[in-house]
Amino acid sequence: MSKVFPRISRRRALPTAAAGAVVLGLLLWWLLPLGEKPPSGTIVFSTGTPRGVYQEYGERLRAEFAKDMPDLKVKLLNSAGSQENVQRVATGKADFTIAAADAVEAYELAHGSGAERLRGVARLYDDYVHLVVRSDSDIRSIADLRHKRVATGLPHSGVRLIADRVLKAAGIDPRKDITAVADGIDTGPDRLAQHKIDAFFWSGGLPTRGLLTLAKKSAFKFVPIESDLVSKLHSEGQEARYYRATNIPESAYPAVQQGSEVPTIAVSNLLMTRTDVDPRLTEWVTRTVIKSRDGIGAHVHSAQLVDLRTAIYTDPLPLQEGARRYYRSMKP
Repeated sequence: MSKVFPRISRRRALPTAAAGAVVLGLLLWWLLPLGEKPPSGTIVFSTGTPRGVYQEYGERLRAEFAKDMPDLKVKLLNSAGSQENVQRVATGKADFTIAAADAVEAYELAHGSGAERLRGVARLYDDYVHLVVRSDSDIRSIADLRHKRVATGLPHSGVRLIADRVLKAAGIDPRKDITAVADGIDTGPDRLAQHKIDAFFWSGGLPTRGLLTLAKKSAFKFVPIESDLVSKLHSEGQEARYYRATNIPESAYPAVQQGSEVPTIAVSNLLMTRTDVDPRLTEWVTRTVIKSRDGIGAHVHSAQLVDLRTAIYTDPLPLQEGARRYYRSMKP
């Protein structure tokens, strides 16, 4: 039975229209800060290796920038990973990047060139350390890596930084006790499948596309990194305070994990820039990063963890002025 809706008088329609205009205005305020014209020009965004999360996230973020800032050209620059990313932004070779907090701290403690200019934009998501071996491997712990061929990541990558630290905490000298190989997520999986290496380290968001691809064509398993190693890591240096014991959840790589969690280590990732980058541009960038979480997260699972409540915690970096403006504008 259909309902007959009462006619709305002109007197009642006017307040309704006004209310709609207010809602529309608030929506535009959310999308377009203070009604300003979007920033234009060219920026360089340093990402990571092909098949890695940094690269995929950067590609999708560039597409979101194009929607909000159509006159802004974004050049993506592949890199070895966190350590190179930090150096690029600090020295002006890139304007924005993603890097793990331990790599940022290490650069600052080493008094790297331009370190004092580094600033945070947002805390994004955590990287999880993966130690990957073939399914028939006899490697069941970090100690079993001794005398093996182990890919510890590219030089200047975040993987290399954390892999070396994990090995040392387990009593293994990465220069003497293993045959260290400089492979990243772009080459490590194939070399493992071809028996050219015995294991490889990877540090990235969950799940990593390169490992999902490997799971479709070659059987592998994860070696647990037990929580007692975190305590040992914390005792070895200030930058190690960013590591925390956690588990790779069973849902990350279901075909590999078969319903089991894997003990490991995680470290937070930061979106970062410099003090001299235009604060208005950084404010727009920050807004797009937060606003696009669900859209990007549909393709890059890690992006679902970007959250307005935690994004402001960019330790060891203070917030860049533009990012601070955005977060202040969002306070109730």
